[in-house]
Amino acid sequence: MNCIFNTGQILLLRDHYGSQVDVEVVQETGSTNADLLARIGHLYAPVLRVAENQTAGRGRAGRVWHSVSGGMLTFSLAWRFTKSAQALSGLPLAIGVVIAEVLISLGVPVQLKWPNDVLKENKKLAGILIETAADHVDDDAMWAVIGIGLNLRVPDALEEAIGQAVADAPWLAQMDRNLLLAHLLNALAKALGEFQQQGFAAFMMRWNALHAYAGQAVRIVDRGEVLHEGTVLGVDESGCLLLQTEASQVTVLAGDVSLRPLS
Repeated sequence: MNCIFNTGQILLLRDHYGSQVDVEVVQETGSTNADLLARIGHLYAPVLRVAENQTAGRGRAGRVWHSVSGGMLTFSLAWRFTKSAQALSGLPLAIGVVIAEVLISLGVPVQLKWPNDVLKENKKLAGILIETAADHVDDDAMWAVIGIGLNLRVPDALEEAIGQAVADAPWLAQMDRNLLLAHLLNALAKALGEFQQQGFAAFMMRWNALHAYAGQAVRIVDRGEVLHEGTVLGVDESGCLLLQTEASQVTVLAGDVSLRPLS
C-alpha cells in the first residue's frame, strides 16, 4: 500500500510558523514518539514525524493507543524549549487547545477534557502524550516530544478492542491528509512559540472556554482510587484543575489522574 502522506506536499503547505519544522513521513513504525525520543541527542531543530500506521502507539500512564491503518492521524512533533520540565506542566493542555481550535475551524465541534483529551459528543476523538528529555547541549533546555492521535474513521472491531465508545470524524477522513496535517503543524508551531514566551497563561482562557465539564460535578480518580469529588471551576495558569469540594477549593495536578463526570 502506498503511503497517503507526501513529504513534499506537506512542506509546501507550511506557513511562516510551520516552516520552522522539518517533516518526515513513514508508512509504518512502532511509535513516532519513541522514534524521536531515541534521536534527541542528534536533533538540532524541530521535526514532525508522521506514520500511516503505528503498531506500538502509547497513551498516558502506559496505556496502549489502538490504531488501524488509514483510520487515524498519528504523528509526533519534537520541539526544544528553554524551560524546565516543571514549566512545561501546562503544555498538554495548550496542545489540546490548538487541536480543538483547528478542528472547530474545519467544521468539527469538539470540547476538551482535563487534562489532555479532545472530545466529540462526549467521546474521545483525540489524545495527547508528551514525553520530555534533556537537551544534549544546553542544561537549561528541554525537548518535548508531542504525540497526537486523532481518530478519523474507527471501525466497529477497533472500538470493541478499545473497550469503550470513541468518536471519529468521517468529515476529516475525506479531507486531503497532507492538508489536514499542515493545518495542525502550522497551528502547533505558532502555539509552541507562544508557550515558550508566555507559558500556559496564554492559553488558559481559551482552554476554559472549551472545557466539556465546566461547572459540572466530577470525581478525580488515581488508579481506581477517588481522590476528590466536587464542582469544576476551571484551570489555572499552570494548567492545574480547580475543584470546589464540600470542604474547600482544591488544586489538582495532572500527573496520571483522570477526571470522571459524576453523572
